[in-house]
Amino acid sequence: MSENLLEVNSITKHFGGVTALSEVSICLKRGEVLALAGDNGAGKSTLIKIISGVYHQDDGEMSYNGNNLKISNPKYARNLGIETIYQDLALADNLNVGANIFLGREPLLNLFGPVNILDREKMLSESRQILESLDIEIPEISLHQPVLRLSGGQRQAIAICRAIYWKAELLIMDEPTAALGVPEQRKVMQLISRLRKQNIAIILISHNLNDIFEIADRIAILRQGRLVGDHMISGINREEVVRLMVQGNMT
Repeated sequence: MSENLLEVNSITKHFGGVTALSEVSICLKRGEVLALAGDNGAGKSTLIKIISGVYHQDDGEMSYNGNNLKISNPKYARNLGIETIYQDLALADNLNVGANIFLGREPLLNLFGPVNILDREKMLSESRQILESLDIEIPEISLHQPVLRLSGGQRQAIAICRAIYWKAELLIMDEPTAALGVPEQRKVMQLISRLRKQNIAIILISHNLNDIFEIADRIAILRQGRLVGDHMISGINREEVVRLMVQGNMT
């Protein structure tokens, strides 16, 4: 088994005449939290979309679990164990917690010959178990309500639960604390810490340096599509991160 869960080697991506990424290389170990930092347009979103199969790189290669591969689409990435949680969370607001965790992969019961019905009891039971395993508190009555009625932190937790239930080994989180109040931000940070203890690797995109320095093990800094820094959090400070984001310093 490879020491690194994910290796991205010299990835380049063009959009017409614009170079979104230029020979970017990062790696990620199991149970490691890697923060991606950089101004808007630095290439963060392009990089995670290549890792998650939304985009295809023009040059460079990736390996996952020690195997060189090209991730052809998001479904292939999910089958590998790579789950991405974008800022919009991709939740169905009109459905309850269980229906969202099983969205698109609902268990069925065959009670009437050729007619299948949703196994709602299984979805509810499994939802309780995954919430409990991650120490997430959502009142029983709220499990039966549309997720639209839940708080931002609870909705973020449900999106994370969905990824973990389906055996994610690598979780990509895009601005997970954006638009959350301070107490809910704290709960999300605690949840990320619990995921790390379960040996789940995390790529965290955030503009919040306080979040990054609280939870990340390493930080990779992008500027204008290039990697300008890759440091252990213990070996860099906030001022140096900002300088690299603004001025750059090829490593």
